[in-house]
Amino acid sequence: MNETNREGSLEAPTRHPIDWKAGEFYEESSLFTELERVYDICHGCRRCVMLCHAFPTLFDLVDESDTMEVDGVKKEDYWQVVNHCYLCDLCYMTKCPYVPPHEWNVDFPHLMLRAKAQKFKNGNVALRDKVLTSTDAVGSIAGIPVVAQTVNAANSTTPVRKLLDKTLGIHADASLPNFYSNSLRKRFNKIETNDVQGEATDKTKGKVALFVTCYGNRNEPDNVEDLITVLRYNDLEVELVEQEKCCGMPKLELGDLETVEELKEFNIPQLIKFVNKGWDIVAPVPSCVLMFKQEIPLLFPDDEDVQKVKQAFFDPFEYLMLRHKEQKLKNEFKNSLGKVAYHVPCHQRVQNIGLKTKEVLQLIPDTEITVIERCSGHDGTYAVKSEFHEISMKICRPVTNKIKQAEIDHYISDCPMAGQQIANGMKDNEMQAESPFSLLRQAYGI
Repeated sequence: MNETNREGSLEAPTRHPIDWKAGEFYEESSLFTELERVYDICHGCRRCVMLCHAFPTLFDLVDESDTMEVDGVKKEDYWQVVNHCYLCDLCYMTKCPYVPPHEWNVDFPHLMLRAKAQKFKNGNVALRDKVLTSTDAVGSIAGIPVVAQTVNAANSTTPVRKLLDKTLGIHADASLPNFYSNSLRKRFNKIETNDVQGEATDKTKGKVALFVTCYGNRNEPDNVEDLITVLRYNDLEVELVEQEKCCGMPKLELGDLETVEELKEFNIPQLIKFVNKGWDIVAPVPSCVLMFKQEIPLLFPDDEDVQKVKQAFFDPFEYLMLRHKEQKLKNEFKNSLGKVAYHVPCHQRVQNIGLKTKEVLQLIPDTEITVIERCSGHDGTYAVKSEFHEISMKICRPVTNKIKQAEIDHYISDCPMAGQQIANGMKDNEMQAESPFSLLRQAYGI
């Protein structure tokens, strides 16, 4: 290793577009050459060992090899590392000193994405994984009234869960979401509105198009309803994007880039309609926000509409904090929240927007926010798979330990799936994970 490069780059990380349609992207020899190069750099550094299970897996493979170097690891074992990466992006954004513009040009998450894409293209993907990432199809079926009741009941029945574990590889102890037949879209027009037109400022348009997300629509409609109520209470005009499909993050993590493109081709025309009319866009799930802010723009760098949508997309609390700085956020709160433990999801941390949820909630009098910046280990599908669930709970343990040790009134996460994962690790605690949208609505007393 070059001694002059040990300290890494002091410049801000630069993300390169993903040339996934080029021939070399899917060439196995080229992929394994790059995997060996990056694995060797990671082995020599080991700074990311605490982030997820991908790095301990790599380092164990090296340490247990005959040479105790990467060249002693069998190439077929490289996939073990890939399987444990769920593209949280934290190694790139918070730990690695060798990311671009450093000459070593290490982008571990997008290298893992390339490996996942090749694995998917070669057909090395289980039926379970295809089903779990088909969120639109699963939600449509499970959202039928009678079916929703049946699915929710089955998900909480021990014999059924054991059967799912044995037959499909869905861990019996994993937390699975409830499905609501009364989806957000069905109830949207019934949500009370103050019929005002939002006031534009230098940073915000005052008109918010909500990309509900498949998860927000079918699995967390109550929390999204709270978000809409808060936005409208702050004199913002809110409409739902007319139609939408999954943002594509689950298929991205599977390596199914062609389906990601199909979803993009459906969603971007829906979103650009609002952007061209002068609206901002918000989504209630951090992974979906990141998809439109970063991953889709990097996959399709030459698509002008994609880049316009990127510029118009906001995290909800990022947006509320901008309104506050422009003196457009209401600061009269009727209720304090006391002590709140706030888990910051990985896919929000890597957006480089700061702790906006904390900043907004700290405006509430007599409210104290304790921040927990550790991964929950959920990833959407990683935590529910039989072979990874126990590892995911181990990753989550530092989060649950901090919450258990703190004297708090609430614990929250911007990611509803992370909240469920944390609640799963807190089974002996009477408290339940809550939504920051719900707490903010509670503080306003609306």
